[in-house]
Amino acid sequence: MAYADQQGLTPAKLIGLIAALTVVGLIGLAMVLGLTISKALKEIERVTTIDIEEPEPPEEEPEEPPPPEQEVSPPPPVAPPPPINIAPAPPPIRTQPTIPPPAPPALRIPPPAPVAPPAPPPAPSQARGATTRNERSWAQRIQDNYPSRALREEVEGTVGVRVTVTPDGRATGCSVTASSGSSILDDAACSGMERYARFNPALDAAGNPTSGSYSTRITYRLN
Repeated sequence: MAYADQQGLTPAKLIGLIAALTVVGLIGLAMVLGLTISKALKEIERVTTIDIEEPEPPEEEPEEPPPPEQEVSPPPPVAPPPPINIAPAPPPIRTQPTIPPPAPPALRIPPPAPVAPPAPPPAPSQARGATTRNERSWAQRIQDNYPSRALREEVEGTVGVRVTVTPDGRATGCSVTASSGSSILDDAACSGMERYARFNPALDAAGNPTSGSYSTRITYRLN
């Protein structure tokens, strides 16, 4: 209170100041609201005001007169249709319960092939082995050709030999098949066979001379 007194503001002045401020505020508010409502009303009037022009009614067209009536000619006479014969009942249909199988095709047997004539019998074979020729003569010559060393040592024995007979009947390729126990007699027997022995050559199936073989034994004995 002392402060209010010092400033010169009494309660009556304070109340009056408040009342003045309140009146000013209300007047300002009224002015703002009035402007806003006026602007809103103008906007609503602008939007809702629409000029509508009603169209003029169309002129009525004159009615056309009805067409004249045409004479209708009577319809042509119609002949009645010919009568249709309807059979009282269709003929019965016979059905076969099973279908027989088709007949088998005819079996055609080709004729037998002609029999070939029998082949001619083969010609008899002429093949044979080699045989000796004048054996007594050349065998004696081999034995007479007694090795001299065997004579001095009185060596006796029998030699088994095997030779190859050529197509011209000569002996070659002698080999000892059974030794006499003396190499002197074995060598002499083979040398004598290749030198003195003569043969009839071996023949093939056609009868042509060919190579063969021959085996024999030569005995050396002192008289």
